[in-house]
Amino acid sequence: MLPYMIKRLVSLALSLVAASVVIFVVIEVVPGDPASFMLGLNAEPDTVAALRDSLGLNASAPVRYWQWITGLLQGEFGTSYTYKVPVRELIAERIWISLPLTIYALVLSTLIAFPVGVIAASRRNSPSDVSIMGVTQLGIAIPNFWFAMLLVLLFAINLRWFSAGGFPGWDEGFFACIKALTLPAIALALPQASILARVMRSSLLDTLGEDFVRTARAKGLNRRQALWRHALRNALIPVLTIIGLQFSFLLAGAIIIENVFFLPGIGRLVFQGITQRDLIVVKSVIFLLVFAVILVTFIVDMTYAIADPRLRRSRS
Repeated sequence: MLPYMIKRLVSLALSLVAASVVIFVVIEVVPGDPASFMLGLNAEPDTVAALRDSLGLNASAPVRYWQWITGLLQGEFGTSYTYKVPVRELIAERIWISLPLTIYALVLSTLIAFPVGVIAASRRNSPSDVSIMGVTQLGIAIPNFWFAMLLVLLFAINLRWFSAGGFPGWDEGFFACIKALTLPAIALALPQASILARVMRSSLLDTLGEDFVRTARAKGLNRRQALWRHALRNALIPVLTIIGLQFSFLLAGAIIIENVFFLPGIGRLVFQGITQRDLIVVKSVIFLLVFAVILVTFIVDMTYAIADPRLRRSRS
């Protein structure tokens, strides 16, 4: 197990280095002069020069990259050009909206997908199975922002059960905040639930064809008993992997949903940084999101190896 973990840690470190280089090159090197880009075409030369000096842009690209990476390792993300506050304060303030939203959406996705996938697998090729697969295919095809607007139109404008957007703040109470996050969580959860339900069905069908399930059936268990007692637990391994990957996807991919519902989360912070040309915010937050995705992937890989010793031995 230890050699496998070391190998995965080395892979994680190399992925982070590669991601940091790509982010730095795309944001600070490819556009040309970052100061001119941030101030716009009509900026005065002395203003551009002052900004270049304050941001340390007069140094070479390798030196700036090293300063940025060493600052990240020390927890220094720089100071926002737009908000005039440290970026880490902006992240610390907004992560408590994006993280609960991600967890909420993941819980909803799992609660929907598990029973749906089991029902589809237990009734293979039946009308209910075909209907479920059709609905899940539709859920995958529909963009979540379009579905979010439908939710706002129905539940916020017509029925007035929820607000159309905004976040009251955790000081207003837990249930008020959860209510504000419900529609965004549903909009994020349904496409992921469709994917997870199809994976659950496929994994369960593969497991039902294994020898140990046929042996259980030969001993007198009916199909339902063999499914719940033997097949389901073994079918959960790839499903748990998808759940872990969905967590990182939801955390990093909620930019559009947070803007639809005017949620002041990490995704909206990235969007505001792009529109306001605040490259310091964009660079740091994108790297943080990439780090979260890679870290969650590493944790999922470790969990998968622990749950399935065959995988661990083969990779080692």
